[in-house]
Amino acid sequence: MKKLYETTMTNKGGRNGEVFSQDHSLEFKVSAPGTKGEGTNPEQLFAAGYSSCFNSALEMILSQAGKKVDSTIDCTVSLLNEAKTGLQLEVLLVGEIEGFTSEETSEWMKKAHEVCPYSKATQGNIEVILKAK
Repeated sequence: MKKLYETTMTNKGGRNGEVFSQDHSLEFKVSAPGTKGEGTNPEQLFAAGYSSCFNSALEMILSQAGKKVDSTIDCTVSLLNEAKTGLQLEVLLVGEIEGFTSEETSEWMKKAHEVCPYSKATQGNIEVILKAK
């Protein structure tokens, strides 16, 4: 397999610390979700990455089909406490494609879910729900 890109982020202090890239071009303070801390949290960072990756996959397959339209993806990441297994994540992806019906959007989202690297990485590990606006 040919590596296309690689990046490293470093965390110090866990959910009450900081995260930064090696070149410090990206730096965030991190706070636990639901606290009044001044930083972001891992769930927000995951949602940002997943929504961006998923929308890129959606745009790619639409483009391959000759459709040049705007799309929007909202990604909600929930941190769940399961009594038997402990903490886990759940993802809700809500999509909208300009000029498409909900049914059409839903079909294209299913196709994007098959090629999105984040979707592939989470497959079988966490529940990912797809929903069209």
